[in-house]
Amino acid sequence: MNERLESIQSSIVPLREQIINHKVYAVIENLEDLRIFMEYHVYAVWDFMSLLKSLQINLTCTNVPWFPVGSGSTRALINEIVAGEESDLDANGDKKSHFEMYLDAMQQCGANINEITQFIEKLKSTGDFAQAYDLANTPVEARNFVDYTFKTINSGAAHLQASTFTFGREDLIPNMFLTIVNDLNRKFPDQISLFKYYLDRHIEVDGDHHSHLALAMTSELCGENESYWKAAEAATITSLERRIELWDGAYQKICASKIKQASYP
Repeated sequence: MNERLESIQSSIVPLREQIINHKVYAVIENLEDLRIFMEYHVYAVWDFMSLLKSLQINLTCTNVPWFPVGSGSTRALINEIVAGEESDLDANGDKKSHFEMYLDAMQQCGANINEITQFIEKLKSTGDFAQAYDLANTPVEARNFVDYTFKTINSGAAHLQASTFTFGREDLIPNMFLTIVNDLNRKFPDQISLFKYYLDRHIEVDGDHHSHLALAMTSELCGENESYWKAAEAATITSLERRIELWDGAYQKICASKIKQASYP
């Protein structure tokens, strides 16, 4: 592996450990806890798609008339990742984006999708994030997470988008969480099976094949430009810090819910 890629990976080890060992996983004990977690996590699933598409816009020609943009290798890398994320096979064998698969999993689990649906519809009609957040009553931690993602997107800097995509999103599902979901699936297969499928598919595609493609893409975009590598590392660190804050918000909401339930025997 490129030594600069290894340097970034080394610098973010403490943050990755905080995410993989986050206390939120220890409090997910039942379906209600998982629903709350999903209602926070869905924002990260959605804006991941926007980050991905920003890379495709930067690295390929998405306008007509068509002209070749960048190198053929980066075009191939991003187009392959987009195809997998935007039109994968769901549990029924139908073509769907991973975000749509996640919504299906939320509905099966009984999680509330009204908030994220209202957010997206308002954003689609107005383009105003503040209005969309307010209408949906989006948690502040999710707002901050999405805001940073779109700050990176709006920078127009492909190397920052690529590094955040590569190091800030992939391969962050701990075994502890998988064990919890598998246990819940055994107890409630009619409510968890789609979420289990989503996670299994994420690990199979995103966490393995796509992560290798993303590493190659980041390396090519940063090249021999030392300032690009430093900026890429800084962007990655901030992205991971926002993820920790998102998990903190979910943890606090789950704990508050448990206290409320305990007060009503």
